[in-house]
Amino acid sequence: MLGMVSFEDQDLTDAEFRECDLTRARLIGVVMRDVVIDGLVSNLVVNGVEVTPYVEAELDRRYPVRLLMRSDDPADLRKAHRQLRDDWARTVERLRAMPAGSEHRRVAGEWSAVETMRHLVFVHDSWFRRCCLGSTQPFTGIGLASDFLPDQEEQGLDRAATPGLDEVLAVRDEQSAELERWLATVTFDELSAVAPVPAGPGWPPYAVGKSVVECLRVVLNEDWAHHGFCVRDLNLQER
Repeated sequence: MLGMVSFEDQDLTDAEFRECDLTRARLIGVVMRDVVIDGLVSNLVVNGVEVTPYVEAELDRRYPVRLLMRSDDPADLRKAHRQLRDDWARTVERLRAMPAGSEHRRVAGEWSAVETMRHLVFVHDSWFRRCCLGSTQPFTGIGLASDFLPDQEEQGLDRAATPGLDEVLAVRDEQSAELERWLATVTFDELSAVAPVPAGPGWPPYAVGKSVVECLRVVLNEDWAHHGFCVRDLNLQER
C-alpha cells in the first residue's frame, strides 16, 4: 500500500487518471474546468456541498431504468432487462449503419464497441452464471476482462481472441435469452438468498456472502453503464 501522494502547485492540465483509487482524495484550492469524472462516485463534496444525491437523482430522471434495476421485485427486474436489451438493439442497428470498421474503433483509449460487448459477455459469465447460478464452467473464450484480473486463461478467457461483431452478438443473444428465461421464473425468496458462488478461486472473489439480487444488479448495472460508454464513443466517432 502506497503512502499518501501529495501534488502541490502542479499543473495537471489534460491529466488522465485511469483505474485509480482516489478514495479520501482532497482537492483544495484547485481550478477545475471542463472536467469529466466517470466511475464509482459517492460522498463527493464540492465547495462544502455533498453533490452525489443530486447526481444520482438526475441520472434517475434521465434513465428511469435505474429505478427498476434497484428494485427487489422480479417483475421490475424483468422490465429492466428488457429495456437494456432493447437499448442495445437500437445501438447495434446504429452501429451497422456507420462506416465499416466503426465497431472496432477505439476512441480516446476506451474499448471499442465490440470490446465493450465482449466485456459484457465476461460480466454475464462471472456475475450471473458463476454467482447467481453457481456454475463452475469455464468462461466464454471471447469474453474480455480488465487487465488487472488474474489467471484469465485458467478461467477460460482467450486473450488473443479477435472476434467480429456478429460472433459477439450471437453470444450476447444467447446470454440474454438465458437471463430472460431465469428472470421469468425467479422468485423474491430466490433473489434474496445468498448467492451460490462456487468455492475456490475464480472471478469475482468478493461475491461470497452477497445475495443473488446483488450479483444480478452488477450484471444489469454493467450493461447499463457500458451501453452509455458505447453511445458516448459512437457520438464522438460521428462528430
